[in-house]
Amino acid sequence: MSEHEDGDRLASLRREHASLQESMADPTLHDDPVRARRVGRRYAELEGILEAADRVSSTAEDVATARELAELGEDDDELAAETDRLAERLQAERAHLEDLLVPRDPDDSRDVILEIKAGAGGEESALFAAEMLRMYRSFADARGWRTEVLTSSETELGGLKDVTVAIVARGASAPGEGVYAHLKHEAGVHRVQRVPVTESQGRIHTSAVGVLVLPEADEADESELLAEAMAPANLRIDVFRSSGPGGQSVNTTDSAVRITHVPTGLVVSCQDQKSQLQNREQALRILRTRLLDARRAEQEAASSAARRSQVRTVDRSERIRTYNFPESRVADHRTGYKANNLAQVLAGDLGELIDSSRRAEREARLAEAAREGTEGPA
Repeated sequence: MSEHEDGDRLASLRREHASLQESMADPTLHDDPVRARRVGRRYAELEGILEAADRVSSTAEDVATARELAELGEDDDELAAETDRLAERLQAERAHLEDLLVPRDPDDSRDVILEIKAGAGGEESALFAAEMLRMYRSFADARGWRTEVLTSSETELGGLKDVTVAIVARGASAPGEGVYAHLKHEAGVHRVQRVPVTESQGRIHTSAVGVLVLPEADEADESELLAEAMAPANLRIDVFRSSGPGGQSVNTTDSAVRITHVPTGLVVSCQDQKSQLQNREQALRILRTRLLDARRAEQEAASSAARRSQVRTVDRSERIRTYNFPESRVADHRTGYKANNLAQVLAGDLGELIDSSRRAEREARLAEAAREGTEGPA
């Protein structure tokens, strides 16, 4: 993006910021809590961008002043060192602002519903699915996020056939720093190569675990986008007795809940909570998120291929990563990232892996924006 384009974009954002400021000063805004949250979220996002722009302007003025003093013949080593320091800071601040101005996935600030499902490999796959859940929980804990298991299905050896968790930030997230911005590229097939605990002859087996990451739907989505889809007439709600590994009953009351979305056939079941009401709320939470994802998938399919994010629309069935235990190696097949730090990754140290995907997305979005700028309006 050129400085001229950045200037035009910032001028537009300043006008939007001023308009939102007027809206927030209007006492009637809070009569509509959904709109108030949406306005507040966007205002906070723009505030961060404009504060970064102001820092760039201020530092640029400091650099210009220091260089003017040098041109006046001030032969001062301390001044020269300060000028260099300011120039380095200006470069870093401009890079940060440019990053904030890169076209973003509008869901980046959202929390997520993350699903992990055992695939090929039987019990070994289920055991690794449980390890992946611990990995994501550790990563979330390190970032100060809250993890909540919504529904799960365990095996007799302590593995997981499937598990659905909500990962939620505590408070508003800065642009590009939300839970979804970090975890969306975890969606896909994760392959593991190791000697299973059930293998008596020491042979290496390959199994797979599927991960699905969805931006969580909120009340604003339900009132604005999903009101018709979530109408009571479109939901069939059944209750039943919850069960554990092997199908044995673990509850003497009908506390488990199954919700079927009649128009689409989507089915969500929850039985992990003790009360029927809690399981119903969890099931509705998952259903809302899946319906929102389906709605956006339809919109993306209808849009032109040139406008689709090259990373956002990766086929979820694609093998994205391999965890090789004999060589202690983890490899991301999309970005080419490889490292021999498997133990640290499984302990939640996902920073470098995730950053490699985020850089790939940033480059793809910049390239797409450049193409659109060259082609002009359709």
